[in-house]
Amino acid sequence: MASEAQMQQERLHGLVERVVFHSDDTGFTVLRVVPEGEEDAVAVTGMLPAAREGEYVEATGVWVNDRRYGLQFRASELGIVTPATLEGIERYLASGMVRGIGAHFASQLVEAFGENVFGVIEHTPERLLELPGIGRKRMQQVVEAWGEQKAVRDIMVFLQSHGVGTARAARIYKIYGDRAVEIVSSNPYRLVLDIQGIGFRTADAIAVKLGIARDSVERAQAGLRHLLLQISSDGHCAIRRDELVQKACALLGTAEKTVEEALREEVIRGGIVQEEIRGEPCCFPVPLFRAESAVAVRLAAIAGGTVPWGEIDARNEIRRVEEEHGFQLSPSQVEATRLALSSKLLVITGGPGVGKTTLVRTILSILLHEENIRVALCAPTGRAARRLSESTGRDASTIHRLLEFDPKTFDFRHHRTNPLKADLVIVDEASMIDVVLMQKLLLAVADDAVLMIVGDVDQLPSVGPGAVLADIIASDRVPVVRLTEIFRQAAESRIVVNAHRINSGDMPLDAPDSGLTDFYLVRSSGPDDIRSKLMQLVLERIPERFGLDPVNDIQVLTPMNRGGLGTKALNTSLQQALNAGSGDGIERFGTMFAPGDKVIQQINNYEKEVFNGDIGVITLLDAEERMLTVSFGGHEVDYEFSELDELSLAYATTIHKSQGSEYPAVVVPLSMQHSVLLQRNLLYTAVTRGRRLVVIVAEQAALERAVVRRISGDRLTNLAGRLQQEIT
Repeated sequence: MASEAQMQQERLHGLVERVVFHSDDTGFTVLRVVPEGEEDAVAVTGMLPAAREGEYVEATGVWVNDRRYGLQFRASELGIVTPATLEGIERYLASGMVRGIGAHFASQLVEAFGENVFGVIEHTPERLLELPGIGRKRMQQVVEAWGEQKAVRDIMVFLQSHGVGTARAARIYKIYGDRAVEIVSSNPYRLVLDIQGIGFRTADAIAVKLGIARDSVERAQAGLRHLLLQISSDGHCAIRRDELVQKACALLGTAEKTVEEALREEVIRGGIVQEEIRGEPCCFPVPLFRAESAVAVRLAAIAGGTVPWGEIDARNEIRRVEEEHGFQLSPSQVEATRLALSSKLLVITGGPGVGKTTLVRTILSILLHEENIRVALCAPTGRAARRLSESTGRDASTIHRLLEFDPKTFDFRHHRTNPLKADLVIVDEASMIDVVLMQKLLLAVADDAVLMIVGDVDQLPSVGPGAVLADIIASDRVPVVRLTEIFRQAAESRIVVNAHRINSGDMPLDAPDSGLTDFYLVRSSGPDDIRSKLMQLVLERIPERFGLDPVNDIQVLTPMNRGGLGTKALNTSLQQALNAGSGDGIERFGTMFAPGDKVIQQINNYEKEVFNGDIGVITLLDAEERMLTVSFGGHEVDYEFSELDELSLAYATTIHKSQGSEYPAVVVPLSMQHSVLLQRNLLYTAVTRGRRLVVIVAEQAALERAVVRRISGDRLTNLAGRLQQEIT
């Protein structure tokens, strides 16, 4: 029997009807192709950087009868080409490949320009204006989409030729434009810093293929920058110098001498700052060193001086507020109110049900009774800002919106030279504010304003780098009010009671034998049992017993992304069960997106005004325009398909991502699969996210580990030390 090499090579040319399989990493592709002049599709396999339905391919290869898959054309050469027939051209243009051209417009174009249509779009686009209903805006849209498609294809071929995946080629083009291949060729390590989702190993693979020596100082510098980026994504602001050198040697497979030389050059160049923390040499990425320094300096400046409203008779004002609102402050709240009325800088911390909101409301009622005080209320997330607004009865916004992002300068409009017009700034949910965002906020607070920082220091620290709230408290240089007394009404909630028990290292209480309550423990025998019970709770039991909607009201919060009880696996199962339309969606970056899906924003996108942790629902998917629309609480945001790596499904999210949010009901799976992450503040944070109902589905050993295990703040920062130097 003849081998494939001995068989007669044939050429096949046709329309891609369906992409059966494509690997971004290897380029291996399986297509259903309709050959020109025929009606039935055939299977074609080969290597291709990327493929989409509606494109035309040309293949050279042989026909084989695969024992498992049957007759297929196995291509030794496979490439994208422009169709040659008028029918093929029209089908290609109508496929949605070129944004702005649909079926009707494709027919118009082919009828008007025939086989020259591609040349018209590329070289003489003004001729498009000859067609009825086509204006300059539509013409420009088609020209730009055509140019982008060609450029993205070039990037894909470049990446594939250097042995790396092509999934993010469109984002590379968006960031670098027509110079993408040139920029990546000259410095592939820029990809790590500039492109979401591309790691050091991918960039390093390109660099090695381009001839950058493995023992070069240039490569070692890139490795050091990558490691500093990695430690900041883990929450640290710095890394011990010896640890940085050891990790760089292990990552690069390079001699310590080369890494030391690279580190010296980075320090001289100003990319890394060396500083001692508690007597140990450490290395900071410059942006985080500057952020920590600025936060300390600004807090010291704000703390100085006197309050803008003068002296207030706290006793009489507290009595008046209590009578007007029909409540009585606890002794600790009374003392906190006195302190707040006389302090330029104050931290209020405490767990759920201890009266933080009542305290803030009281302070506002006193100050706004007679004084003409300008107040700004803010929180890190949209959900937290809405809760703050509801609890105080005053407008509140996210920190980003308060500071007013300017897309032209890619910075905030409010800063040192244009501070906020506010005498009092109250920032809530401060535990989730990272050091960079706190720097931006403090730069916008005027020196003569009062700053009140409210948050629960026992929550998980911020997703971003730093432990700002904990460090401010630990510095012992800022007045701090700790509220600990649980109020009678709050004590009736088992969510509140069990949150405090968990925070004290005690096991949560079981639900009573009869009647409905707001906290349940569902004990399980293992991961499969947890998964089965979780699905039943979300899909049936909670909706039936509590009347809650499984998509809008119930949030699954899990410790990690991977594994059978991670966000990826749970989201796939919940999507299939809760959104029947998911089969009509599109797949990007390994996720299927469809109208009706619940999604979460994974990074800050200032231009779109959506931020890490924002949750929304897909309201529209336009395959022709290659656009998807998400509603974030009424804020409609459009995404090009190439931008969908910014989104993930959100039927289940990590507990870390839930910070600052509150949901009607939360379901929390805990398994020994999660053992590395199980700790007290993780479980405490999850429980305090539920407003009306919390259900923990857990293996007993996992629950006990989460309650007992307390990891002290292990983030390496120096903000507390800086505050001790700045505020004396």
